[in-house]
Amino acid sequence: MAQDIPDYAQHHRLMRHTSLRQLQIFESVARNLSFTRAAEELHLTQPTVSAQIKGLSEAVELPLYEQVGRKIYLTDVGREVALSCRTILNTFSNLEMTLDDFRGKTRGSLRVAVVTTAKYFAPLALGEFCKDFPEIDLQLTVVNREKLYKRIENNLDDLYIVGQLPSMHLDLEIHPFAPNPLVPIAHRDHPLVNKPNISLKRLAKEPFIMREPGSGIRSTIEGRFAQQKLSLHERLVLDSNEAIKHAVAGGLGVSVVSLHALNLESDDGPLAVLDVEGFPIEREWNLVYPRGKAMSIISEAFFDFLQEKGTGYLRLKH
Repeated sequence: MAQDIPDYAQHHRLMRHTSLRQLQIFESVARNLSFTRAAEELHLTQPTVSAQIKGLSEAVELPLYEQVGRKIYLTDVGREVALSCRTILNTFSNLEMTLDDFRGKTRGSLRVAVVTTAKYFAPLALGEFCKDFPEIDLQLTVVNREKLYKRIENNLDDLYIVGQLPSMHLDLEIHPFAPNPLVPIAHRDHPLVNKPNISLKRLAKEPFIMREPGSGIRSTIEGRFAQQKLSLHERLVLDSNEAIKHAVAGGLGVSVVSLHALNLESDDGPLAVLDVEGFPIEREWNLVYPRGKAMSIISEAFFDFLQEKGTGYLRLKH
């Protein structure tokens, strides 16, 4: 009966006039915003890429991009098509991994994106995970919080590791898997080192090295001091934990960082954790992915691996 025929069998104009290759090529163009980089990535000639994108545009019957000078910009339609392309290509990639699993082979890809502070433990966990899955293709992307949220919105990766959860309207599956405490630090020769129970009011008098606006750590710190109606004496704004640690080691001020940013620091190094009231600020590391996203065998395996063993790759004392 007609009502039993699935939608994809009844409405198949795009299926008749597009190919998987066109979807793959457009996804690359949309992600790179460049025909040249897409051609290099897919080992094609630029005329081939242009011809395939032209064919897809004709099938869609709406413009997918605009070109201004040498730059291209996706239209609203182009952004929607790119998201659908990723969903379709991810489904096929997951199917390939499932078929390999039936064949007794574990192959495929794993794309993980993490906020900058997670770079202190994510490579360790991935390295251990890959011992059991040596044939997988691995991609680890380290970006700041705002760029990571954009990657989630564009469905660019399999799994994401974040500390502070996004306030934007993203429908996400959220799974905490390890503690992520924030601690105040100073140069080891700072007069506050080894002082017990330092007040927030006293710490607020120190010159502060802060993360950039939009940083999750920055907003958390500002919120904690605002609770006691205290303002910070901001001396420097830096965009990475490494830069902040170097500034503190140089005696330029104090700061607050994730305890995991000190993972590779020696106990007798130039940095010391201060004993301040209200610290550490307890937060969590979270594994997130868009709700409804089809998980591959490999991404499910890494998800389970972090849930079971993730804390083992985090140094939780200093």
